[in-house]
Amino acid sequence: MRTEPVIIHSEEGFAGMRAAGHLAATVLDMISQHVIAGITTEALDDICHDFILAHGAVPAPLNYKGFPKSTCISLNHV
Repeated sequence: MRTEPVIIHSEEGFAGMRAAGHLAATVLDMISQHVIAGITTEALDDICHDFILAHGAVPAPLNYKGFPKSTCISLNHV
């Protein structure tokens, strides 16, 4: 059973969430041009990391419970 209180967000909080969502969409649009055969997931992570920092944000996964990267990337059809 959930024991945390329900959070009522302010307009400022919603503005922050909108900005974060917009940046996330922008990162996905930007990185898609870099996803080519032969590029490593580390190179893609580095590109995203630099882009996010350049836009004044901090990658959410980075150092979360010890996670070492700025993105969570998995390979398909290896």
